[in-house]
Amino acid sequence: MPALSACSSVIPDAGGGRVETTPRPAPVPTPTPAPTPAPTGATRPYTPRPSESGAAAARPIPATPKPPLPAPAPPATATTALEAGVIAGPEFNELDITAEQATAALKAFRLSCPSVQRRPDVSGLTQNAEWAESCNAAKDWADRDATNFFSRYFGTVQIGAGTAFVTGYYEPEIAASRTRRAGYDVPVYRRPPDLVDVDLGQFSDELKGRKIRGRVEGSNFVRYHDRATIERGALEGRGLEIAWAADAAEFFFLQIQGSGRLRLPDGEVMRIGYDTQNGRDYVGIGKLLADRGELKPGQTSMQGILDYLRADPVRGAAVMNENPSWVFFRELTGPGPLGALGVPVTGRASVAADPKYVPLGAPVFLSLDRAEPNGLWIAQDTGGAIRGANRFDSFWGAGNEARAIAGGMAGRGSALLLLPRASIARLTRR
Repeated sequence: MPALSACSSVIPDAGGGRVETTPRPAPVPTPTPAPTPAPTGATRPYTPRPSESGAAAARPIPATPKPPLPAPAPPATATTALEAGVIAGPEFNELDITAEQATAALKAFRLSCPSVQRRPDVSGLTQNAEWAESCNAAKDWADRDATNFFSRYFGTVQIGAGTAFVTGYYEPEIAASRTRRAGYDVPVYRRPPDLVDVDLGQFSDELKGRKIRGRVEGSNFVRYHDRATIERGALEGRGLEIAWAADAAEFFFLQIQGSGRLRLPDGEVMRIGYDTQNGRDYVGIGKLLADRGELKPGQTSMQGILDYLRADPVRGAAVMNENPSWVFFRELTGPGPLGALGVPVTGRASVAADPKYVPLGAPVFLSLDRAEPNGLWIAQDTGGAIRGANRFDSFWGAGNEARAIAGGMAGRGSALLLLPRASIARLTRR
C-alpha cells in the first residue's frame, strides 16, 4: 500500500531524497545486551523499539482532481509511453501551478539537464537533442520567472488513459552505529562482490533492455540470496557491514525508501544511499496484510504497518521476510541522496517514475484527490514498485513532516507530462 512504494526492467530499483527540512534527531536506543545469534534457519530475534513521537500519518487534505483527457484505451501489449498513446494537452498557463512550485521545479530541472541530454529515453517520447534548447536556457534563467520558462519551452501531453496513482517517500533517519554494540544488531550491508549484473541484451536482441542479477554457483548462474536467507546469516562474516541499525522495522522501511540518515551514538549523522539490490521482486507487505484482513482500513500507512510489526516481533520478522527484496547501501559523503539520474533529489519537487513511460528529467503535472502533491514535479528517480503509465512516487524530503505526509500518501487523479515543444511537434506529426 502507499508506504511500500519506493522510491525498471527485470531488476527492481530504489531511490532516495534530498533533505529539505531539519529532521528531529533520532533517539539513541537504551543499550540492551547483545542478542545471542539465532540458530541456522531461525528468525533473528530483534528487539522492537517504540514508535517515535509525532509518527502518525498526516491527515489527507482533500481536493478535486482534473479529469483525464478523453483517450482511446491503450493497447494491452503497450510497454512504453509511445505504445500507450500520446495526446496533446492544454497549455502550461492553463494549469494550476503556483510560482513557488514552478521555481522549485526549475531548480530541480536544471540539475537534471546534463543527464537528460545524454541518457537514452526508453519511453520513445523524446530525443536527446530536443532537450538542448530548454536546458541551455535554464542555465541562466531567473528562478523568480520560472513560470514563463516552462510556458515558453514546454507543451503538455497525456500518456494513455492519464489516470494517475501517486504514493510518497522521504529520507528517514534512524538510530545506528558504525560498529556492532549492545542495542545495535541489525546489519546494514554494502554490495557483496559476488552479486553480478547480467545484461540479457548481449545474448539476444529480443532481450534488449532487460537485466537480471544473481551469483555464480559452480558452473551455474543462480538467483541471489533473498531476504529470509540474508536474515538467517548468509552474508555474515564477510566484512560487508557498513553500519548496524538499532531497529529492524525502521531499517526495513529505510530499505524501501532507498536512502536515509543514520544517527550515530555520538550524535554524528552518517548518510547512506542505494547501491544495488538483490534482484528479487519487491513485495509490499501492506497489501499482503490487508488482503489477509490483518490490517484494518486506515492502518495501511507506513505508521500503521510499523505498529503491527512491533506488536509481535516474531510475527513481524516473519512478515518482513515475505518481501524477498534486499537493498544494499553505500555511504554518501557529498550532496544527496541521489536519484536515478545521479543528481540529488529535491523534497516537494522530485518524483520517481517508470522511465518506460516518463523521460527521466521531464516535468510532471499532477492533479489528484489530495491537495498536498498537486502541482509541478520533476521526474528524477525510479522505484521497484513504480511501474506503468501515470504511476508516481512523490519525494517529501526529511524530518517528521515529510515522514507523516509520505507515510500515508495515496492520491488518485490525472497526470500530464511536460515535453520540449520540438518533441511534441514530432509526436503529433505521426
